[in-house]
Amino acid sequence: MRHSVLRNSLLGNSHIFSETFKTFKTSRPGWLCSNCAKSPVRPSWRRPYSSRMPADEPGFTSIVDNPPQLVRAGRKHTWGLAVLAFIPITAFALGTWQVQRLGWKTELIARFEDRLVRDPLPLPPAIDPSSIADFDYRRVYATGRFRHDQEMLIGPRMHDGEDGYLVVTPLERTVEGFKGNAKILVCRGWIAKAKAAQRTRPDSLPTGEVTVQGLLREPWKKNMFTPDNHPEQGKFYFPDVAEMAAHTGSQAVWIEETMRPDLVEAYNRQDNGIPIGRAPEVNLRNNHTQYIFTWYSLALATSIMLWMVVKKPNTRARVRRNREW
Repeated sequence: MRHSVLRNSLLGNSHIFSETFKTFKTSRPGWLCSNCAKSPVRPSWRRPYSSRMPADEPGFTSIVDNPPQLVRAGRKHTWGLAVLAFIPITAFALGTWQVQRLGWKTELIARFEDRLVRDPLPLPPAIDPSSIADFDYRRVYATGRFRHDQEMLIGPRMHDGEDGYLVVTPLERTVEGFKGNAKILVCRGWIAKAKAAQRTRPDSLPTGEVTVQGLLREPWKKNMFTPDNHPEQGKFYFPDVAEMAAHTGSQAVWIEETMRPDLVEAYNRQDNGIPIGRAPEVNLRNNHTQYIFTWYSLALATSIMLWMVVKKPNTRARVRRNREW
């Protein structure tokens, strides 16, 4: 009974739904203009804020479908090619120069080592400073008394990673039959910074006559980064032999005291503040073989780069924009 009443009600109201649908289908929306409403092709009804993506259009073309084109622009090589050609020439010249330096340094070290194996000579009372270069690294010995009151500390100087000073003490010699000045400068060796004061190292101040054996060395050359010495203040940063000799009234003669390399002896001397002398050996650096390899390798590498650049056409590539994007 209940289902029959519901079915008759829906059948009775069906004409109402039919008329409403016809009215909605034929009525014009409020957001359409009059021209669009009269057009035979009715546009699709969309909201004003709705939009379609460019990829939804049938005629859309992606940038992947139109890649850029590489074209050749007829430009000649610039000054960069001249710079690239200058590098291997310069590197080859420097490598050749290092070959010459290697021969010179090898001969120099051999000459010094030949002097080291000879017996030490007694140092004459008077020495011409201009002739010291011919006796550089020559083993000599001299006898006299140390003038500890004129001691000079050159520093800072590093030894096995520890800061310290080089001790330079004039050696006053008395030579029979010689009336002139026979005093010379002796570099006794290295001491730690904590032993700079003489009162902390009484064992390093021998009295009486001593015999010093060492190497006769040519005066050192100062570089541009080393500060100037101040003898009046007792500050020495570099062994300027002429300046130190004038300050102490000595000859411009520099002797480096030597000792037999012994680790235990070196530790004992360091603890007692006794200067650690240098080993009787040639300590000149000879790295010219590494420099030769470096410069010739650079010359070879840059020559290959230059050949690869010259081999290519005398043009360069540029990108032309696709005008159909």
